[in-house]
Amino acid sequence: MQGEGPALSYLCVKVVKPLYRIVKKKPLNPTVTWMDVEAPAVARKAEPGQFIILRVDENGERIPLTVAGFDREAGTVTIIFQIVGATTEKLNRKQEGEFIQDFVGPLGVPTHTQGLEKVAVVGGGVGCAIAYPVAKKLYQQGCQIHSIVGFRSKELVILEEEFAAASTKFCKMSDDGSWGEKGLVTDALRRLIESGERYDRVIAIGPLIMMKFVTKLTKEFNIPTTVSMNPIMIDGTGMCGGCRLSLIQNGQRVTKFACVDGPDFDGFEVDFDEAMARSAMYRDFERHAHEEACNLFRGGKV
Repeated sequence: MQGEGPALSYLCVKVVKPLYRIVKKKPLNPTVTWMDVEAPAVARKAEPGQFIILRVDENGERIPLTVAGFDREAGTVTIIFQIVGATTEKLNRKQEGEFIQDFVGPLGVPTHTQGLEKVAVVGGGVGCAIAYPVAKKLYQQGCQIHSIVGFRSKELVILEEEFAAASTKFCKMSDDGSWGEKGLVTDALRRLIESGERYDRVIAIGPLIMMKFVTKLTKEFNIPTTVSMNPIMIDGTGMCGGCRLSLIQNGQRVTKFACVDGPDFDGFEVDFDEAMARSAMYRDFERHAHEEACNLFRGGKV
């Protein structure tokens, strides 16, 4: 008809969001699980020390998990997590062949590994899942690696064979003496240093209290020390402030964010007492959320 414009047609395109398939799952101990997740874009760029943020389902909360490994050819990323709250309980209920809603990364700054010739990697508890890929990369680069790994007891040990394969020297420690030598990781580290071992760097990853005392020891011998700070992260961009961290630099208190500035930091600068106080604030909440999730699963409501 005269006066009418050209006919317009509209094409509606539905954007299909990728889901992330669990291709492998295995328990490492009663509370720690290994998963390989199909995430090719993340696997192409991931490096030791970085992390991802995931949601189990559409209504799930965002949680950070460190990249424990990757296979660029297969397009998979390994995560190792401890079941401590509602989300890790839900994640642990997922089986091979099922899917995770969101898997974003890699985030954070990779661990610095260039130019190091001899390193002591100190891992404690589930922190060994973060320490292992760092030790592996350094070992593959030709670095001498003395791995010092500690657990409360033999039942909690993870990644023993993996550490053995990626270490020049492997020291096994347990609180009760049921695995390796009875004692703390600091006992083994001190003995090595005092026996004449000289390290370019010590990399400590584990509970905050462990990293605090490793750093206290290495300060005595002026050995550069890297610690991995993995507090609660939410958005992974530094905007929420949930993972803020105080460093003491040149006598001044400086605020950094573990998600964008770390998670690795100079152990000599970290205010561990403040970090431990902040970490403890969420312990009761996580325990309560975990109990509620378990009750829902038992009742068949989730």
